[in-house]
Amino acid sequence: MRWCRWAVLAAAFLMLAGCSVFRDPPSGGAYFEDDGPPDSSPDPASVANAVPRAEPLSRIGNAPYTVFGVRYVPMSSVRVGYSETGEASWYGRKFHGRTTSNGDEYDMFAMTAAHKTLPLPTYLEVRNLANGREVLVRVNDRGPFLGGRILDLSYMAAEKLGVVESGTAPVQIRVVATATGRENSSSKTNYSKARSPVFLQAGSFRLRGNADRLKTQLVESGIPHIRIVTVDYQENRYYRVQAGPLTATNAVQRQRTIIMNVTGTEPTVVRE
Repeated sequence: MRWCRWAVLAAAFLMLAGCSVFRDPPSGGAYFEDDGPPDSSPDPASVANAVPRAEPLSRIGNAPYTVFGVRYVPMSSVRVGYSETGEASWYGRKFHGRTTSNGDEYDMFAMTAAHKTLPLPTYLEVRNLANGREVLVRVNDRGPFLGGRILDLSYMAAEKLGVVESGTAPVQIRVVATATGRENSSSKTNYSKARSPVFLQAGSFRLRGNADRLKTQLVESGIPHIRIVTVDYQENRYYRVQAGPLTATNAVQRQRTIIMNVTGTEPTVVRE
């Protein structure tokens, strides 16, 4: 179960206002029986990525703290481009409306995440290594602390990444903006600056037939050049449907719109 050890960890609670720092990871299934997805939710396709903006370090949540006998020292700063690879989990309705470590109200429908030591706030690009999906999130909470995971996603971020059903997923995270710095406009997630050829990945499938069907749909919707790339990851084979190569900004924007209309999700930008 996910629960707060108020008596034992009162000092840590005062430093890290968020109840979510005391979440335990799932022992089986996608989530704990007292947590989970909401009864209803906005369409993930209608929820935009977090938008990096200049922010100071949060007044709370950035001091050293101890949880379950382990002392954590948050970074005072981090360079843009810093990355980690590991496993991510997610948290949902049980914590909706509670206070996060930096004093925000946790909104499970917002694009946010929890990390043990990154400065609060930090903006991350999160890539699901199993299916190639990517999102941008704002880190405003601490955790997860058990299970060796590196990131805890909001419900909506997990939904857009395809993590809700499985509960966890292998991810790569990359800092795109921090409280002390901001990435320049050449970020690979910035569609308007597509100078070198890019591909827009519309989907990733375990079954070749599903990839073929999406390719047909996209061609019929007006995208002339579609490729299917075969990728082997952790003894599994994936078929990734990609439009391109594209260099012109207007072509990127137009095909991005088509892909979103067909799939309901934001395509992933792939560079070679």
